[in-house]
Amino acid sequence: MWRDLLPLGRHPGSGGYRRYAWTGADAECRAWFAAQAALRGLRLDVDRNGNQWAWLGDPADGDAVVTGSHLDSVPDGGAFDGPLGVVSAFAALDELRRRGTPLDRPLGIVNFGDEEGARFGLACVGSRLTAGQLTRDRAHRLTDGDGITLPRAMEAAGHDPDAIGADPERLARIGAFVELHVEQGRALDLSGDRIGIASAIWPHGRWRFDFRGEANHAGTTRLADRRDPMLPYAETVLAARREAELAGAVATFGKIAVEPNGVNAIPSLVRGWLDSRAADRTSLDTVVAGVEKAARDHAAAHGVDLDVVRESHTPVVDFDHALRDELARILRRDEDPGPAPGRVPVLGTGAGHDAGILSASIPTAMLFVRNPTGVSHSPAEYAAEDDCLAGVAALADVLEGLVYR
Repeated sequence: MWRDLLPLGRHPGSGGYRRYAWTGADAECRAWFAAQAALRGLRLDVDRNGNQWAWLGDPADGDAVVTGSHLDSVPDGGAFDGPLGVVSAFAALDELRRRGTPLDRPLGIVNFGDEEGARFGLACVGSRLTAGQLTRDRAHRLTDGDGITLPRAMEAAGHDPDAIGADPERLARIGAFVELHVEQGRALDLSGDRIGIASAIWPHGRWRFDFRGEANHAGTTRLADRRDPMLPYAETVLAARREAELAGAVATFGKIAVEPNGVNAIPSLVRGWLDSRAADRTSLDTVVAGVEKAARDHAAAHGVDLDVVRESHTPVVDFDHALRDELARILRRDEDPGPAPGRVPVLGTGAGHDAGILSASIPTAMLFVRNPTGVSHSPAEYAAEDDCLAGVAALADVLEGLVYR
């Protein structure tokens, strides 16, 4: 499965993945998912929001157990973020069948659409729509960098954009959702563990900073006469780093758009996107408020106008305690000679996931697989095969414990 999926959407120059929502690469990944479902005799279901579901048993019976993740990527992303959870879900089902595990509950595998938000600027679109956290009207206003709207992109890919929206009936049939994911950090590597359980997701969000100055000639305009928006933007990037360090948080300007984007032209507009995350809401608010104040001060000093727009915000996600404790019980390692027999580490994370979105509607939990470098959202993202297989075994144990009671 991994070998078949690996080349889909891979850029030959960077070696990273460009699996953006409702593109040709996305269609190839969806076809791969459908083929894996058919190979196992699972019933494929594409919901009103474009998420793919593969079912063993009838979800209408209710109290279903679902696992899976996403197949899309950030620009030039790695191979593991998202796909590892989907591949491991199919592999865990294969392992349950090898064991002859009877199922007392329906079992589903899901591929959520547009988790990364790389094309339309909003993360977890598929799960947000399903959970009612993104309205149809707002979704219809989303556009990509080329000005193509989400509805137009969905329609071009053969999906009805007018059908999107909350799907409470579907969620009501799910009793538990468990998402396996490569760790996006080095906590497991430092502790010597292969598998961990998620405790919570830090609150996080995205803010757009629009610095508007005056375009002019780079060679003939005196420095004193310039209204250059690049200067306050650059100073704001540095301010974000300082504010994050003071709060024990993280803040990143990782995307920028410049107009007119000419080598010999002073920009008229510099648009930068801030991603910030912190262990609690107060710390996050402090960081963002500090960054915005610095941005406004620097913009005023350079005669530049500034608009700040919050594009998304996700509050702290504390995963279902009962389900988390059940995973810990199932995965106890009393006979494991590893670093801490009987204990599976419980980790917090600053990364957002579909499981976090769904946690407001249904019991959710997450498993992490060790990442030896901590690198993610990069072609260098990696997890060793032995650790991935340990993840499959752990997921199979968890599913067995949940579907056979």
